[in-house]
Amino acid sequence: MSFNHSHAHGHGHHHHDHGDADAAGGPGGSGLYWRFALCVLCIAAAFAVASFIQVRAGEATVVTRFGEPVRVLLEPGLAWRLPAPIEAATPVDLRLHTTSSGMQDVGTRDGLRIIVQAYVAWRVPANANDVGRFVRAVRNEPDEAARQIRSLLGSALQTTSADFDLTSLVNTDASQVRIAAFEDELRRQVDAQVYAAYGVHVEQVGLERLTLPAVTLSATVERMRAERETVAAQRTAEGRREAAQIRSDADRDARIAFADANVKAAEIEASSRKDAAAIYGKSYAGDPHLYTMLRSLDTLNSVVNVNTNLILRTDAAPFNVLVQGPGALDTSTASAPKNVRRTR
Repeated sequence: MSFNHSHAHGHGHHHHDHGDADAAGGPGGSGLYWRFALCVLCIAAAFAVASFIQVRAGEATVVTRFGEPVRVLLEPGLAWRLPAPIEAATPVDLRLHTTSSGMQDVGTRDGLRIIVQAYVAWRVPANANDVGRFVRAVRNEPDEAARQIRSLLGSALQTTSADFDLTSLVNTDASQVRIAAFEDELRRQVDAQVYAAYGVHVEQVGLERLTLPAVTLSATVERMRAERETVAAQRTAEGRREAAQIRSDADRDARIAFADANVKAAEIEASSRKDAAAIYGKSYAGDPHLYTMLRSLDTLNSVVNVNTNLILRTDAAPFNVLVQGPGALDTSTASAPKNVRRTR
């Protein structure tokens, strides 16, 4: 009876040890494995997230290793780097920036003073060397770059204005104004300096304002007044010269026209006399009495006018016609020889 009990107890103890072994090598060991795998996966995901960077459009990304640039990424999209603190990514803005010089008092070539304000439109070129130079020069600080560019722009304004007279910047004659040449020369100087120092290109330079101090303004007004008076005198002289030419041409044309009219009048008069003589000849041949009367009247018309006072006999030709009428002609001709033949 006791044997069986001992045997049963031993058997029960053996069964209990077997269950503990299953617990150690069975489901409990599998859970530990999965927990380890999940931890490794999280570490890998964190490493991947820390290693990938995004390059945005309009930007460049400079990858630095322990603070020193090692490569420049220009194409938009995803790229990789070693996780911090080994490598870091610094975005660089490639868009257009504008910087103003502020009001600057500068001198011109003819010794006058002007007050100008210019602006500069600049950008970092999409070039790996230029981007790296910009980052090293100003530590990727656009405000610092703008401050340096303002300083260079002020110096360039001084040197550029010394090559131009005031009349080439302020003038009533638009053909003499050289503002575009001034801006081109200013851009050339500033671009060369800022590119050599910071790897920045100047896209455009322009004058925002140009004013004159009181002394310069007075001198400019006087110069403009003198120019206006000179132009007015020139135009007055030209007008008088043109007027004299027009009068001379008109007088010449009038003389020519008058001469032509006299010639035509003489021709008409000669023709009329010729026609009159022919008519008189026909009249005499047709009616001698009528012819004699007409000639007498013509003689009277030529020698007598409104201012003529004559005391003449009226019983003698040709004045007897005025008293006796056409019958006097018949009387005067009645004594004509009988052998005169009338022709009609």
